[in-house]
Amino acid sequence: MAFDSLSEKLQNVFKKLRSKGVLTENDVKEAMKEVKRALLEADVNFKVVKSFVKTVSERAVGEEVLKGLNPGHMVIKIVKEEMDALMGSEVTELKLKPSNEITVIMMCGLQGAGKTTTVAKLAGQYKNKGKKPLLVACDVYRPAAIKQLQVNGEKVGVPVFSMGDGNKPLDIAKAAIAHAAKNGNNLVFLDTAGRLHVDEDMMAELQGIKENIDITYTILTVDSMTGQDAVNVALSFNEKIGIDGVILTKLDGDTRGGAALSIKAVTGKPILYCGMGEKLTDLEPFYPDRMASRILGMGDVESLIEKAQAAIDEDKAREMEQKFRKATFDFNDFLDQMAQLENMGGIQDLLAMMPGMASQMKNVEIDENAAKMPKAIIQSMTPRERALQDPINPSRKKRIADGAGVAIADVNRFLKQFEQSKKMMKQMSGMMGGKKRGGFKLPFGLR
Repeated sequence: MAFDSLSEKLQNVFKKLRSKGVLTENDVKEAMKEVKRALLEADVNFKVVKSFVKTVSERAVGEEVLKGLNPGHMVIKIVKEEMDALMGSEVTELKLKPSNEITVIMMCGLQGAGKTTTVAKLAGQYKNKGKKPLLVACDVYRPAAIKQLQVNGEKVGVPVFSMGDGNKPLDIAKAAIAHAAKNGNNLVFLDTAGRLHVDEDMMAELQGIKENIDITYTILTVDSMTGQDAVNVALSFNEKIGIDGVILTKLDGDTRGGAALSIKAVTGKPILYCGMGEKLTDLEPFYPDRMASRILGMGDVESLIEKAQAAIDEDKAREMEQKFRKATFDFNDFLDQMAQLENMGGIQDLLAMMPGMASQMKNVEIDENAAKMPKAIIQSMTPRERALQDPINPSRKKRIADGAGVAIADVNRFLKQFEQSKKMMKQMSGMMGGKKRGGFKLPFGLR
């Protein structure tokens, strides 16, 4: 994640604070120096850092903190609260118009920030919520921009309105809204043109659209990997055309991530979503408190639960539990469980959401491709072999190994692990007894 380096440095500071039974004002002062240095290195706006450190220091040297039972923990709690406040305290949701009216969202940003991909991600999410979105190709300058939007629109199942690159963006936007009214689309996303940098032509074009069309929200997409530049871009767009919120992309990258901690404080505009990967499902609502928890190494259990609930079919989970109990779990079930785990995202990202795991996993390399071998082995089996109806003898193992492109030893190892897993699941189910458990079940491998 973008904050790995910052998170590690802050956790080292907190470790020192927790190790002391009694804190002095000087201890707090030294700790705040390290926090300040860590934030500046993460490319957080220097004015924001100065204000943040001042506020935390003033609260942390209070008598009730320094003389409290756990002063170190109390200081960490203060840092967490102030970090929440810095990023906006609460999640900001877009309030759309009633279903019989059209909500128009204008997406803007510089080239390379991931705007066209992000607008498709957003449209796909609202489609899943029951809205009828329409994507509009208003970028008539960048080669292949229209095609990119059409491809992404098809992937998320959202129609794309285009008039090619021979018309003005304002005319395209007007025609698109008329098209939406005629075809029952109640949410229109205008994918406007980006530029390599903020320029007058770009701003004039966006201003022209806003002056002639009833835009409900103007949303800016910024690349978090550009650090402080992302904040400056947000300031420029807000001053010249006015924005209602920001979407931060590439927050999963190896970057300093200071933009997430600076944008709200500098522009006054909330971060609405954050892009956490390249898949069209990798767009998360921005929860300031959850992001603060991740940064401070406290995990993000709420997001982990939501990912699991979204990825897991409850009926299938109950059916799978019965199979565990009766030891009838077969290779087809194994594939289903792997698919659900993949839908939740990478294993490294999931582990990072568990409290205390981010720092422990820092130097552990997880092979995200490790699941490919078992999948290839299973897919090289016959339907009867997958269903455990035919025994897998040596000649079958050779055929499976050849089909999967692996050694027979790999097949033997996988079959042995599979049998061990079945026994373990049956034992675990037996230990649980007949207890009824509410909620969802995490997929095979995360139970």
